[in-house]
Amino acid sequence: MGKIIKRMSISKALIAIVFLLIQAGCDLYIPTLTAKMINQGVVAADMGAILQIGGIMLSFSLASFAAALLNTYISAKVSYRLGNDLREAIYKKITAFSNVEFDRFSASSLITRNTNDVTQVQSLVEMGLKFLILTPIYLIGGMYLSFRLSPALTSSYLIVVPLLLGIAFVIFHFTNPLFEKMQTSIDNLNRIFKEGLTGIKVIHAFNKEETEYQRYKTENDAYTKVSIRSNTMLNFLMPFMSLAMSLVTIAITWFGAGFIDSGSMEIGTLIGVIAYTSQILMGVALLTNIVSSIPRGQVSARRINEILDLPLALTDGSQEIPQNPDTPLLAFDHVSFRYEGAEKNVFEDISFTVNQGESLAIIGSTGSGKTTLVNLLSRFYDVTAGKIKLFGQSTNDLKEEALRNAISLVPQKNTLFFGTVRDNLLIAQPEATDEQVWQALELAKATDFVQAANGLETAVEKNGDNFSGGQKQRLCLARAFLKEAAIYVFDDSFSALDFKTDALIQQNLKLNFHQAAKIIVAQRIATVRHASRILVLNEGKIVGYGIHEELAAENAVYQEIMQSQTEEKGAAA
Repeated sequence: MGKIIKRMSISKALIAIVFLLIQAGCDLYIPTLTAKMINQGVVAADMGAILQIGGIMLSFSLASFAAALLNTYISAKVSYRLGNDLREAIYKKITAFSNVEFDRFSASSLITRNTNDVTQVQSLVEMGLKFLILTPIYLIGGMYLSFRLSPALTSSYLIVVPLLLGIAFVIFHFTNPLFEKMQTSIDNLNRIFKEGLTGIKVIHAFNKEETEYQRYKTENDAYTKVSIRSNTMLNFLMPFMSLAMSLVTIAITWFGAGFIDSGSMEIGTLIGVIAYTSQILMGVALLTNIVSSIPRGQVSARRINEILDLPLALTDGSQEIPQNPDTPLLAFDHVSFRYEGAEKNVFEDISFTVNQGESLAIIGSTGSGKTTLVNLLSRFYDVTAGKIKLFGQSTNDLKEEALRNAISLVPQKNTLFFGTVRDNLLIAQPEATDEQVWQALELAKATDFVQAANGLETAVEKNGDNFSGGQKQRLCLARAFLKEAAIYVFDDSFSALDFKTDALIQQNLKLNFHQAAKIIVAQRIATVRHASRILVLNEGKIVGYGIHEELAAENAVYQEIMQSQTEEKGAAA
């Protein structure tokens, strides 16, 4: 929690505390004035004393009211500004994550940490600036001033208040782990709910509505049980404290009445002590609220710090991309890779080169490491062994921004963002003109359906759900074509296209990007057959490297892929 507090505006927090002290001081002094007014004014029937002391009490009340308002405003401003900064810091850190960090945290957990956890910390800070200092002031100040009025009547506080504080901290000890379980359970609820929303078509198709409902219900019931248990323990504190302080008030009234009857105490003194009893009870009640918020805030702060303090697995390089035409544009030099925690490498000893203007197609069975190879090229992961070089410079030494600017990627999963077609394409090249955007759409054979809708202002719904799979793929291709890059990478980016459209786009790619290198990951022979070189992967190893005619005549794995696709065509016919 200390690391998060350092992010606050300390000067504004101190100002809020000053107003809090003014409020507490005024509130604490009013019962003393009450006792004085009754003893000196009411009992003595002195109207002048009543008006004078009453005026002072009114001044203190107005000062307390003004200080409370200012404290509330500044506390809210400090806490909500902290929440704003935390959400921005978390989002910025997450956008800097590589795939290594995303493999450690689920998307649902990251969402919970950026919303619910930040809200818990924000609420704790706001409550702390309002009540954390007010509580001990009311407790200690109330007992001290009450003791000044009547040491005999105040002695009962010395037993009850430490007992209540002890019970509060015992409850705090037992509820803290429960709140950690609650936050983890919220992660799971978000994950199941998110899976249900994104996979609703599959759930309907296989009649799994009841199964998914029961899965959500089980987790929701677990969360409910933990919540009931933790809040029951916390809610026990308030009525117990009210009972204890009520008994104290009864005892003070009983003994005070005896003192008044014997003439050893004035009635105003008793009323003042009872008023301080109410303030002490208020301090205890505030303590209850703080005790209930601290465990949640601490757990949430720890979860937030797990994100903010996480060292990035990939460190940014310092070199710009060299312009060296005498070296291959791209080279894999004995590259091996293994996922964190895995027992064996995804692939081993991968070596190949790609020069400017050349195209390299990568083909292989499912799970052979094709997408992982593309992820290494874009440095979403770091290689386990070997080097990947761009114009002879290791990608690990290059600035991340420079490396990503040199690569235009169409990932395996078609990703579109809420907005318009123009918005989505300009992600690749923000300063592009409409003419350039239309040219990119033409290269991707996406002009027809965009013009048929609302042109570049055609709305794109969440995840591009208002487009078919082939249309989304062509829009993603157009976005990549719009960017001027040294390497164009297509990770199975033609799978949703018919053979005719695939062939036309391949032709456009060859004619319009002849200076750039092209990396094409594909499953279809028709997509890769015209590449300058074809790299065949099988079980993480290169088992073929050459042109289509050579591999078709000599490579067994490539022949198997060709044969399987020929059989599929025959069966379809």
